[in-house]
Amino acid sequence: MSSSLADHLRALPDDALAALLQLRPDLVVPVPADLSALAVRAQSRVSVARALDGLDQFTLQVLDGARLTRADDDGLTSADAVLALATSGAAGGPDRTAVRAALDRLRALFLLYGPEHALRVVPTVDEVCSPYPAGLGRPAAELDPAAGELVADPARLRRTLLAAAPPARAVLDRLAAGPPVGTLPAGALRSAAPSAAGPGTGSPTDGAAPDGAAISPVRWLVDNALLVPIPDPGSSPGDTAVELPREIALLLRRDTGPLGPVRPTPPGLAAAERDPKAVDSAGAGQAMEVVRHAEDLLESLGAEPAPVLRSGGVGVRDLRRLARATGLDESTAALLLEVGYAAGLAGEVDLPGAATTRAGADQQVLPTAGYEAWRGGSLAQRWEHLARAWLTMTRQAGLIGRRDDRDRPIAPLSNEAERAAAPSARRAVLGVLADLAPGAAPSPDELIELVAWHAPRRSRGREAAHRDVLTEAARLGVTGLGALTSYGRLLLTDAAAAEARFAASTEDPLGLRPDAGDLPGEASATVRALDALLPSPVDHFLVQADLTVVVPGPPEPTLAAELEVVAEHESAGGASVYRVTGGSLRRALDVGYAADDLHGLFARRSRTPIPQSLSYLIDDVARKHGGLRTGSAGAYLRSDDEALLTEVLADRRLSALSLRRLAPTVLVTPYQMGRLLPALREAGHAPVPEDASGAAVLSRPKTRRAPARVSVANRITDPLAAPRLSQPRLLGVVEQIRRGDAAARAARRAPATVRANGRTDGPDVPGHGHTQALAVLQQAVRDRAKVWVGYVDAHGATASRLVRPVSMGAGYLRAEDERTEMLHTFALHRITAAVLDG
Repeated sequence: MSSSLADHLRALPDDALAALLQLRPDLVVPVPADLSALAVRAQSRVSVARALDGLDQFTLQVLDGARLTRADDDGLTSADAVLALATSGAAGGPDRTAVRAALDRLRALFLLYGPEHALRVVPTVDEVCSPYPAGLGRPAAELDPAAGELVADPARLRRTLLAAAPPARAVLDRLAAGPPVGTLPAGALRSAAPSAAGPGTGSPTDGAAPDGAAISPVRWLVDNALLVPIPDPGSSPGDTAVELPREIALLLRRDTGPLGPVRPTPPGLAAAERDPKAVDSAGAGQAMEVVRHAEDLLESLGAEPAPVLRSGGVGVRDLRRLARATGLDESTAALLLEVGYAAGLAGEVDLPGAATTRAGADQQVLPTAGYEAWRGGSLAQRWEHLARAWLTMTRQAGLIGRRDDRDRPIAPLSNEAERAAAPSARRAVLGVLADLAPGAAPSPDELIELVAWHAPRRSRGREAAHRDVLTEAARLGVTGLGALTSYGRLLLTDAAAAEARFAASTEDPLGLRPDAGDLPGEASATVRALDALLPSPVDHFLVQADLTVVVPGPPEPTLAAELEVVAEHESAGGASVYRVTGGSLRRALDVGYAADDLHGLFARRSRTPIPQSLSYLIDDVARKHGGLRTGSAGAYLRSDDEALLTEVLADRRLSALSLRRLAPTVLVTPYQMGRLLPALREAGHAPVPEDASGAAVLSRPKTRRAPARVSVANRITDPLAAPRLSQPRLLGVVEQIRRGDAAARAARRAPATVRANGRTDGPDVPGHGHTQALAVLQQAVRDRAKVWVGYVDAHGATASRLVRPVSMGAGYLRAEDERTEMLHTFALHRITAAVLDG
């Protein structure tokens, strides 16, 4: 089989080979040694499955048509036979142009190859696809002679079908829709069968009979050869399986056609049309909120790190605490925690001196060193950083809070939320949205149906994950009003381009450097588009008479950092509101501000006159600030104001500190300064610490940070992805493969001999090339044939062994030695030759 495909590939021009490598880039990683190796790789299970996963529902149905129309003798079909089958049916089939386009795509992918009058289906297609093409069973003659005789007489077949009772006809219709196999409980064919069930889901019978003499519908169908009992290794002991012959199913499908209902185009949508500007505005507003909430959540983690559970992840109580601190529901807080972790903004740090647990050393989750750099970026840059991490992270945040297999809730950052297919699910959903017109907002059910049509093999069983993607995209601002935003489309484009550049830089089969992308420091298209939608950052605020500070827009990073120190945050939105208090001013003085600095800050930043009350408050707090000095003795408290010390000593709120007077201007306590300072501040005083020389120690409090982590945004979401090469590079790869093919063909004209290393129980093994050996082994796996394998053992000596191959993949051959009844594993790169036995 592989030699036929190799010959076909040799006859192709370079442009056609380059087109194949462009459509199936996994074939060139690494570059095949010759065309025979390329043919073997193109027929491997992994490569064929990847090619099939990218096909839409209609193209897969056309491929099933090619499988159904193959001749029994040589396995060939033709384009005309497939066209005739696909377009037949009383209701009229799809347009011939659509079928022809699907055939051309299959041939371009080399899932079908050969001339139009003699098309051949790649054998591996039958291995990775359903054994029932288009949901049809095997021919009647192959199943049972009685069924073969029945379908050979069309008039008798029609009479038998017309004689079927409604329950029996319902069973036939359900099996005709596919799959054609159903299972029956033990004894169902010997008595009145119980209830009907769908094919493959239980008994395809129709309700309990009123008495023991009644004949069940399935028993009647089997007795009349309309259904054929078959052995089913997967059924329970005592159960019986039945199969509907192909000819009967085709007769029942006379209205819909042999391939069943076909849709050459995606299903239509009754999608609501939104104004694209309204979509962008709604999405941009949500993006602002996401960045703010993510910053609040990470700040909460910095103030009170979340401990890591022994089983991994963050506990429910800590998640609830973070949700309360940010004003979010738990599911949104979990999503932002997962995204922040994936973006490298949060990470674990080991607690010093902690005992080890099953999960390792005791750990806490807190912001990383990269969080400070992220917070210094623009609003659009910070959002893109989060969105890119969400797009590529292998975590499904929608699972958090649900129950796992052991009925335990899934915690944030735990292993149970890891899903390798999560990035592809996001790309599939957002890709379908991107293909729609701007402003199109389909319902979740319509969108899932669209995704299933575009990639039925990949979307099967992932409906819940696709719904989670829609929910998360709306929460992050990727979509707005149910439609994809304009910058969301650019996010997909930029992410794909960055992934392609990264893949090319690491896996370029020619070893060439990737093309230059965006210039360093240049904003991406996503950032530029979002920046145009967001309000411009402001560098000023408005101070009001009640000491509230209004920021009329998103503050610049420097302004936000200043306000974080000198004022208390009260509300957020399009305009943020802060309030200046005595406590906030003391905090500013504690980190190094002086009274003149605060007056200058408000005068420089405010666009309104400074209220006199604010100036008085600054002067009053600054005058009191530092009136008390603390130091460590346990700790001491001194002041030049004896009356102030007397007041402190008499304050009942400070009685727990056990203060006592050493001198008229000095008080001491047995407790450390870390306890003395907060207690004095809570009592309304404004002490400052001093060092051994008596100088005031003014500094910002130190914040703990986890080690820096790299965002997952640059990760290749498909672990088997290969670089998309330009046309010149593809032609270079083709030239290299042709040179290797010429050298291999020349070498085969003078074959060497690999002997059995002195053994006399096996014949000499001709030294075929490595690629030819792989082709022989692949065919032997399909045919379950014995083969002599020549290989190099761990000591470098050559040997041969007669085995029966079982499987080949992941770089290894697994084969049985019938003489010793042992299973052997051979590394493929050590195999030097393979010859079929006999």
